Amino acid sequence: MRVPFNLALGAALVALVLAVALVSLVWTPHPHAALDVANKFAPPSAVHWLGTDQLGRDLVSQLMVAARNSMAVAVLAVGIGCALGTGLGLLAAARGGWTEEAIMRLSDLGFAFPALLFAIMLAAVFGPSLPNVVIAIAFINIPTFARVSRAAANQVWRRDYVWAARAAGMGRFAISRDHILPNIAAPVIVQMTIEFAVAILVEAALSYLGLGAQPPNPSWGRMLSEAQTLMYLAPQLAIWPGLCIVTAVLGFSLLGDGLRDITDPRLTRVRAA
Repeated sequence: MRVPFNLALGAALVALVLAVALVSLVWTPHPHAALDVANKFAPPSAVHWLGTDQLGRDLVSQLMVAARNSMAVAVLAVGIGCALGTGLGLLAAARGGWTEEAIMRLSDLGFAFPALLFAIMLAAVFGPSLPNVVIAIAFINIPTFARVSRAAANQVWRRDYVWAARAAGMGRFAISRDHILPNIAAPVIVQMTIEFAVAILVEAALSYLGLGAQPPNPSWGRMLSEAQTLMYLAPQLAIWPGLCIVTAVLGFSLLGDGLRDITDPRLTRVRAA
């Protein structure tokens, strides 16, 4: 089977961002928080590959650690949202009736709280931090995964092999675990890749507003916020973190589209026709 171009490109971009984030765990060209005010706004050189910022910090090191923080937030937030949301979706499909109706109405209520508003509420109570950003993004992901998993599970519950399992005496929990979950994994994984892109955008937006990573912990969004008053003096301070955000979001978006293309049989038939 020929790999779709969007899948290949998305996987390459995601692999690049992940590689940078992992490398930053063990190595950066310079300590990311090291100040050298006398060398501020230094141009690219062999010592500072992309130059330095307004405090003399190495820009490459800042970008690398910011990639690590963004990926960590995205993985944790989407992972928590996926686990809780998929569990609720499976429960709704398995039980039906008032249980399904209650879970879906709670999901509708969850959609009424945007991540930005929820993060502001958390910051007002507990103070701005990356853990609060993770909680806020995870919270808005739960209803999404609940709806996706519930819709996919309802289709699988109508299959003949599920009716056979029920006739053989299997309980709803065992059927959900052994038959439903493996057969809804594809749409859930596709949704996860799309939500990774959304999580990176939301984290950048919250950090831009000062609700995410706090100094000296770098974030692409906070780097953009700090660079907005220096656009005429040092536009590269905004260009590079902006390009990093675009690369990560585009990579996960293309990866999700590509995975959807190869896992959805209806799209496969359309391409074949």
